[in-house]
This record gives sequence, C-alpha cells and structure tokens, in this order.
Amino acid sequence: MKIDHLGIATGGIQEALKFWEDALGLESVHVEEVEDQKVRVAMLPLGESRIELLEPLSDDSPISNFLEKRGGGIHHIAVQVEDINASLAKLKQAGMKLIDEEPRVGAEGCLVAFVHPKSANGVLLELVQKI
Repeated sequence: MKIDHLGIATGGIQEALKFWEDALGLESVHVEEVEDQKVRVAMLPLGESRIELLEPLSDDSPISNFLEKRGGGIHHIAVQVEDINASLAKLKQAGMKLIDEEPRVGAEGCLVAFVHPKSANGVLLELVQKI
C-alpha cells in the first residue's frame, strides 16, 4: 500500500491552485467533475503521491458540509490498495465502520470507498483501487 493522495477541501480550486502551482511549482495534470460525489477535483503530482483539491459543486455536497463546519483544509487521506473488495471485507470483519460497503467509481475512473473517521482515529480514510 501507499498514500495515493491527500484530499484538501477548498471553496474554489482556481484560488487554491494559485498557492499549489504558483507558490510551490506543482502542476495540475487533471481536473474533472465527479457528479455523484458533487465535487470538482484537481490532481497535482507530488513525489509518488498527489494533492487532490476538492471544490463543492452544490450546497448539498459533502465538501460544502465540511467547509461549513471546519473551513478549508485536509479532508481525507487516500490509500491505494490492490483489491478494494478484499480490503473492505477485512475492515468490516474487524468491526470498522464503513461509509461505503461497496466500492464506487471516483475521480480518474478509480474504484473508491470511504472508512468512517470514527474507525480511523478521526481521519476520513479513502481506499483507492486503480483499474
């Protein structure tokens, strides 16, 4: 396993890119809308991992809720796994609270599933399987 990306909630990707691209020199290589999650994402490579900027597409987006409660900042840590179904089964068997019991399609067409922060020491954990 490895860290796939760090998700950062922001009220506006364009404004956030000014810091990540202009100040730090990172390059945004991928921007897309993930309609079922109601977010726009921008991926910026950083070493073997990436920074994922998350902008809400609507007021009922989970990112909108996060921004209202906590403001911008780290939203989740994403870990790349080989077999997301096996990982979910193992976590469920261990009694972990899952937000997604079945994987769904996320950014870049990857399979994703989230583990509830109550089971991950207060951190929202995303499992990612590249397909």
